[in-house]
Amino acid sequence: MLAREMLMCNRPEPGRAYASLARKRRARSAKSPSRAPAEAGFSASDIVALFGPWEAARGIVLGVSGGPDSVALMLLAAEWARGRAAPPPLYVATVDHGLRKDSRGEAEMVARWAAGLALPHAILAWDGVKPKSRIQERAREARYELLFEYAAKIGADHVMTAHHADDQAETILFRLLRGTGVCGLSGMASSSERNGLILARPLLAHAKADLAALCESRAHPFFDDPSNNDPGYARTRIRRLGGLLADEGLGRAALLRLGRRAARADAALAVHACAVRAGLAARREPGGFRADISALADEPEEILLRFLAHELKLISGGKPLRLERLEALALRFGQALRAGIAFTATLGGAALRLESNRTLVIVREGARGAAAKKTHKESSRRGPERM
Repeated sequence: MLAREMLMCNRPEPGRAYASLARKRRARSAKSPSRAPAEAGFSASDIVALFGPWEAARGIVLGVSGGPDSVALMLLAAEWARGRAAPPPLYVATVDHGLRKDSRGEAEMVARWAAGLALPHAILAWDGVKPKSRIQERAREARYELLFEYAAKIGADHVMTAHHADDQAETILFRLLRGTGVCGLSGMASSSERNGLILARPLLAHAKADLAALCESRAHPFFDDPSNNDPGYARTRIRRLGGLLADEGLGRAALLRLGRRAARADAALAVHACAVRAGLAARREPGGFRADISALADEPEEILLRFLAHELKLISGGKPLRLERLEALALRFGQALRAGIAFTATLGGAALRLESNRTLVIVREGARGAAAKKTHKESSRRGPERM
């Protein structure tokens, strides 16, 4: 028997083992009766609205593990494509993490399901030695890397995943518990850029129960993953905590409402920070930034933080910045800027120098020495530089 139970919804299954699974499924269905697609929120017009934002894609890779959410994504995408005159090419990819003995068989089953929908399928293997700690986190990183590598290889410009409303609520709660900022509280974006391609999540507004109901209504099988109930994983513990918090009023609806409000505030802050950057007469070049930032002296600390984060990432090649360190830097930087005193710091592989005349210079940390030597030589030839 597969470690992740394959559930043949509303379909009799031969054999003693499959009969046992069918009994389990019927018991569960008695508590949550199957619903038609329209009742689950997936009418023909709803399906068009779901995928409409990505109609101009050159190609879409659907990440399908075999769970009810990703199988529903595959079914919905296939139905959408059949109704379009010239839809973008759809591809299905399953990542075999190699963490369980049955993972290959499950991936091959997904390949057969995709073939039944006339969709090409690829199995992407996560090879090499597997980590012994932070397994889920590293498996997720490997999954994205493999999916985006495959998309680039076949010429697709979108990777689409089946993250749903329950995932979004758990993500917001997870980040809230870790003291994230307003950007983190906004949760996962429905569309974002990654490695020059687009990561799309069209199902964020739909509950997992709706996606399972869709599979049931189509009598389409899917897998249940037992790791979802393993308390050794943080997500499982967060899910259980979420149930307790829901009893106190902080359930999925409240968390999603918090996410929407945070996203609205984050978008407004991002627009203002962008306008501030655009208003600077800055000299930007690969590995370097120089500008008079006197105009930033009266800006709130959050805008200074976003300005610094943007410029530092450009200089360091997009290297992630720890929020705590960025906040500490922004606080001291803002104090020096308003006082008109010199300030130096390093963060994320970049070196920052604020001069007393409020000129800011940022260079790659390794280039700091070379830049200083070059400045010294130029100053020796032409005398003191005027700002």
